[in-house]
Amino acid sequence: MKTAIVILNWNGKKLLEQFLPSVVSFSSEEAIIYVADNASTDDSKHFIKEHFPTVKIVENKQNGGYAKGYNDALQHIDADIYCLLNSDIEVTQNWLSPVLDVFKREENTAIIQPKLLDFKDKTKFEYAGAGGGFLDLYGYPYCRGRVFNDLEIDRGHFNDTTDIFWASGACLFIRSKVYHQIAGFDEDYFAHQEEIDLCWRIQNNGFDIKYVGTSTVYHVGGATLQETNPQKTFLNFRNSLLNVVKNVPKKWFLFVVFSRLLLDGIAGIKFLLEFRPVHTFAILKAHISFYKNLNRFLKKRKKLSKKENYNLHTSIVWQYFVLGRSKFEKLK
Repeated sequence: MKTAIVILNWNGKKLLEQFLPSVVSFSSEEAIIYVADNASTDDSKHFIKEHFPTVKIVENKQNGGYAKGYNDALQHIDADIYCLLNSDIEVTQNWLSPVLDVFKREENTAIIQPKLLDFKDKTKFEYAGAGGGFLDLYGYPYCRGRVFNDLEIDRGHFNDTTDIFWASGACLFIRSKVYHQIAGFDEDYFAHQEEIDLCWRIQNNGFDIKYVGTSTVYHVGGATLQETNPQKTFLNFRNSLLNVVKNVPKKWFLFVVFSRLLLDGIAGIKFLLEFRPVHTFAILKAHISFYKNLNRFLKKRKKLSKKENYNLHTSIVWQYFVLGRSKFEKLK
């Protein structure tokens, strides 16, 4: 299988200096490595050409964020499997083989995520994807090994291969034919949670999403936008609502949308009580943007495949904040 590792870069020379060596060392025999440059103004491209001449560069004309950046770059890359890899990830020896083996065995598997551990504390799972992602009744994402901001220690309890609902965009393997079949990422997201929409649409087209815990990578996280950045709050809340509008099944649609708007309001009050009003305003801004985009996303919804693949058995908000369940295995 022809595999391409594609690292999206925007003014990220320091990250490339730190993390590209591990990718080249542990991947170059099994894959072709690309850097998709989002119109950087630093000397990232010069650095790559000078120090890593085997790494190919795809130059995008503008910084269209994660979604458009990959959509533009992947038009120019010929491969059976794309690995979309953040520039702040350290890969490990033999990280590719377990993933590619599953693709070879399981033709219906379209996307795979490896185990994501925290680069800053390698004993713990990392926020962005941990041991594979799921959604609750209201469209809130959570992971095996990570519920809201609670991160579990890796005890080898997620060293399995299993079905998941969504894979992290920090390290996402996808069959190229499926990626292009569903027209890639929705560029209206710009960044954050566009991979959840992608996975949702792919499942609605009958394909499987897998987690392979025998492959491990370490993710810094927050290298582009820190967790405390209100822009990250804005994108996460807005894009999560857009995911709901596009993909929730018809019978649950109104209930979920109105419940989410209410729960988001409660989250905004919580931020105020914690003396973090910038995040309250970020949620308000997210809702304003959501209403501005609502009609366009309702039109998108009508064009999508039947929306039945959805987790309806839990409320992660209730279990975490009311019942105090902060570990995946305690959720019911």
